[in-house]
Amino acid sequence: MNEILGMDNDGIWSEDMLWAVAMSDLAVFLLDSQGQMLHSNDAARVLAMRLHPDDVRPDPAQLLDYIPEQGWQIAMRDGRWIGEVPTRQTGLVLEVKAFAGGDRGLCRRFVVMTDISVRSAREGELRRRHDELQSTYDRLASAQEQLLQSEKMASIGQLAAGVAHEINNPIGYVHSNLGTLQEYVGALLALLDGYHTALQSDDPAASRPLLRRLRDRLDVDFIVGDVPKLLEESREGIERVTKIVQDLKEFSHVERDEPMRSSDLRKGLESTLNIVWNDLKYKAKVEKHYDEVPLVECHLSEINQVFMNLLINAGQAIAERGLITLAMGTEGDEVWVSVGDDGVGIPEDVQARIFDPFYTTKPIGHGTGLGLAIAYRIVAKHHGRIDVTSRPGAGSTFRVVLPIAQPALSRPRAK
Repeated sequence: MNEILGMDNDGIWSEDMLWAVAMSDLAVFLLDSQGQMLHSNDAARVLAMRLHPDDVRPDPAQLLDYIPEQGWQIAMRDGRWIGEVPTRQTGLVLEVKAFAGGDRGLCRRFVVMTDISVRSAREGELRRRHDELQSTYDRLASAQEQLLQSEKMASIGQLAAGVAHEINNPIGYVHSNLGTLQEYVGALLALLDGYHTALQSDDPAASRPLLRRLRDRLDVDFIVGDVPKLLEESREGIERVTKIVQDLKEFSHVERDEPMRSSDLRKGLESTLNIVWNDLKYKAKVEKHYDEVPLVECHLSEINQVFMNLLINAGQAIAERGLITLAMGTEGDEVWVSVGDDGVGIPEDVQARIFDPFYTTKPIGHGTGLGLAIAYRIVAKHHGRIDVTSRPGAGSTFRVVLPIAQPALSRPRAK
């Protein structure tokens, strides 16, 4: 400790130490065990003049008042205390280093002060700019999420007529079946009323011919055979509507603040196909080649939007009647899903631009040019990629590749 504090064996500040203090361009103060200043250098006096410009001969010892008592307590315990101290009078910021130690019952302290106002101002400016950038980033992220959701809703809007048709069709025959069932129930209730009247008569057996004629007239045998079919058709229709509504709900769900979860891509692709089916079934046959794949960590509603964009594009690429091929498989620690068509294809000189925002080869009113750009961003967010192979006149295949598990650094910390 003597070497640190610059003392000789008698506990007195050495000449070499005093010479070094005098030559330093830092404000240095040598103190006794009680904290009283024994010596200060020229840099300390210059700093005192800057902090007290109204004093003709400011006392450097005044600068020691900027050291909080807690700072000395830490220095006495740990050997040193370092802190930044703003000065109210001049606005300067001081970096203060207080050192304390002892040997053979003797204690010495010394203090080094530096004007770090310029550095502090720069750090403050950097913090301000960082906060501005963070705020800008947050607004941009919010705008991107809004754009994503708007495009999602626009996609549903474009498919609204088809979705309505897919819902109205089963609702129509459920409504028709309910009308028929209402007639059947009326006939069965009339037959029951006939049985009740017969049972209340003095000779129920005499009513058998009348009941038999009533049964034949109401065609009860046909009703008994037809009712289970009508109920089954109605149940299937309601399930079809329920499935479409559930698929729409999952598709439109916003997962901005939710963690990624292990999800079934096959289920997601099938539910998305269910939503767009009315737009595809009149112009394309769909073939499916699915291998067994593990669950994938993702925001499934966002991946479903990617599937929707690819399915819609595949349908629009087919002029009259064609084939859409869906496939799924695993390669290493990744799962891939491909959507292929035998439509018009994409020229080679255009393929490099298809993921650019607002770029589209479709006629005005048939696309925003955002579908593939948003799909690309969603897949990139999931640390995956989209590959495309296409040839004019031979169709296109888009292949979405996603990691089974997201990288650990991309997962939010548990709160």
